[in-house]
Amino acid sequence: MSNLPWGNNQNLTDEEFYNRDYELNNLKSLLETTSQGHAPDILLTGIRGVGKTVFLQKIKRTLEKDYLTIYLDLSHSECFQKNNMSINGLMNYFFTEIMKECHKQNITTLDKKLEKYFKSNDIKIREFITIDKIQLPIFSLEENTEKTMNFVFNLPEKIYEENQDKIKGIIIFIDEFQIIKELGKYKESFLWKMRSYIQNQRNVAYLFSGSTSLQDKFISEIAGQNGVFGGRMITLQINPFDKETTRNYLNEKAPEIIFSEEGFERFYKCTKGIPSYVNIFASLLPTNEELDEKEINNQFNKKITAISSHLINIWTRLSYREQTIIILLLNEPLKRIDIANKLNISSGSLSNYLINLQNQDIIHINNKKYEISEKILKKWLKIEYEEKGVYPYRQI
Repeated sequence: MSNLPWGNNQNLTDEEFYNRDYELNNLKSLLETTSQGHAPDILLTGIRGVGKTVFLQKIKRTLEKDYLTIYLDLSHSECFQKNNMSINGLMNYFFTEIMKECHKQNITTLDKKLEKYFKSNDIKIREFITIDKIQLPIFSLEENTEKTMNFVFNLPEKIYEENQDKIKGIIIFIDEFQIIKELGKYKESFLWKMRSYIQNQRNVAYLFSGSTSLQDKFISEIAGQNGVFGGRMITLQINPFDKETTRNYLNEKAPEIIFSEEGFERFYKCTKGIPSYVNIFASLLPTNEELDEKEINNQFNKKITAISSHLINIWTRLSYREQTIIILLLNEPLKRIDIANKLNISSGSLSNYLINLQNQDIIHINNKKYEISEKILKKWLKIEYEEKGVYPYRQI
């Protein structure tokens, strides 16, 4: 009987979690230096679907007995969900999640909520009203971004100082960190401000993670020698399963799926060893019959919509212009000027579209040419066109 988790399950049990022992032990050793006053700053990268969130949840469970461990997923922040990204919105999300985790671990923080109220806002006189010929001021609160950042970024160190008898340190996991790019012109100043606060926090470790490849310019802006963290950030990458690991994983978790040698080769080529695709595709395969290369190809084409469902959701939210750019890149990588010429627009007009597609890790630049990052999305689009004679610009 298959024991495969579904591909988008981000919180696996210890029994469902597979492999990654080397990466886990390495990261655990780095993070445990926090208890010695040498808290590291770490950047964990990897392509979409490789299992970063599952990995973070696993390491969080491993460490939370001794440390206050705080998991922040920026894609869950209200300001991102409402398409209203702002520094104040992120800071309020940080604060709320810190308070939740403190409550979970019985660390008293009521005073911190009151303190934030007064320290993060400017009190101003909104108007005067007259009562019995006496003018009385009506006050209002206006959130001060600088004060809010100062309070929230200094808060973890203060919590540690007040609870050293309970915890060895604080570890903050910030997942989907690439969403910071949506701050636009405020992104760089936010990152530098963040660094100025956390660089001297000896007992608070930060681990940043997101769906970003090492080729992404954003990585060098953060962790490069000339980046915000000046090369002091430790960079780790989570890679897809290699072929042998994928074979062993399926033998253990789904022994009823039987491949011929060529069939398994094709399965691995289809999924690229990316755990989410391995789990989804394997869960949809026939059992107790040998699957050769032809049958795997047939099954992959038939099940491509289910396998790529999360990518289809992203596709439907793209603008018509962004979708058209993706379709232009289906056959070959193109330079920016070539894309502009094919669309009959100026090269400068492409900026926002290309930035958005890169922010979502759908395309990337390689040798000055744009190409599609998501091969499964590319396959789905081609199959849709072959079957229907038109690309699926709109979905019902």
